[in-house]
Amino acid sequence: MEQSTSDQSLPGPPPCNPPLYSFGRPWPEFNDGLSYTDLIKCSTSAPTLIDFYASNYKNSAPVEGWLHRIRNGQIAVDGKVVKDPDFILREGSKVVYHRLPWKEPSAPYSLDVLYEDDDIVMINKPSGLQVLPGGLFQQRTILTQLQWREWRVTSSSPSCTKKKSSQAHPVPVHRLGRGTSGLLLCAKTKIAKVRLASYFAEKTANAGNNRLESEFCDTRHISKFYRALVTGIIDDDEVIITQPIGLVKYPGVAQGLYVASSTGKSAMSKVHVLERDVQRNQTLVQVEIQSGRPHQIRIHLSYIGHPLLGDPLYCDGGVSKICSTDYSNESFAEDGGYEKPVQPVPGDCGYNLHAHWLVLRHPTSNEIITLVAPLPSLLQTQAEKSRAL
Repeated sequence: MEQSTSDQSLPGPPPCNPPLYSFGRPWPEFNDGLSYTDLIKCSTSAPTLIDFYASNYKNSAPVEGWLHRIRNGQIAVDGKVVKDPDFILREGSKVVYHRLPWKEPSAPYSLDVLYEDDDIVMINKPSGLQVLPGGLFQQRTILTQLQWREWRVTSSSPSCTKKKSSQAHPVPVHRLGRGTSGLLLCAKTKIAKVRLASYFAEKTANAGNNRLESEFCDTRHISKFYRALVTGIIDDDEVIITQPIGLVKYPGVAQGLYVASSTGKSAMSKVHVLERDVQRNQTLVQVEIQSGRPHQIRIHLSYIGHPLLGDPLYCDGGVSKICSTDYSNESFAEDGGYEKPVQPVPGDCGYNLHAHWLVLRHPTSNEIITLVAPLPSLLQTQAEKSRAL
């Protein structure tokens, strides 16, 4: 096998320690369903029940789907189930749509804790598990597992201040795509949540700044490094990508799809080549991101002609593999909502991306700490594989 390693020396993480412990509760077969509440405000004439839902929530279901939900007794007005689509709503009425429980797609549930103190907890996120509720995944998420676990302040003699500032459970302070594995930072206290959120906001704001890379290193509170396996051979040892990222309409994604766009928001990724595999026509890279746009690494690497290996959605140019965004589907599923899209969507897995390590200024102690998540075998260099034997 013809393989080459980049000549450039890169700063690397310290050795990865084993997890402190693991937790997680198996998922029930069905989730608990959901309830969505609205208060009616009549700007002109009073709407009918079907008019209200079909006009305000057309991204949730087609008209026939909302008729199905109403006739199925899933909507209540002021506490009473209403099955008449032409029921006239009054100003101030409370309407509640009850989404029936459903079987969510398969997802892992066991989580490894790599670091924990009184303020933060670092989780090694498995690929295939969503971080926050959305779409078909409303229960099978990392947030749910954090809510289900009983958490305590970890110090032996916690202060009153620490008790008062603690939350009921840790919360993620950033996102990783469902198919992305690796480090996920969660806040255990309110002050940690606020400060960590400001760190990530600061990184994203700096991506649009024209200062030199060396200047960023002096001021950043957090630096994140990913591993990725991409298609094709990247010739340069280092590539800096500053392509903006924006939204376009896309079938099956209500808020739109993030793609490379000249009218989008600023984003910066620094790519270092680790190994080139000429025989397989693929390159192993480390990516440091200076911003946190959704799907940024997938978009940026595909933009330069090297999509992540196995990425079902993005292709050369940082755009979707599906060219047409004109899509109309009035058919509905058993619950009244749209049928599951047949075209790829952002939550689909298959690509190879891992949040490998980060350097963080601790939100309360200001200590600089480095956290590392173990690499999947596919994303290890030959030297790393040899050391693991």
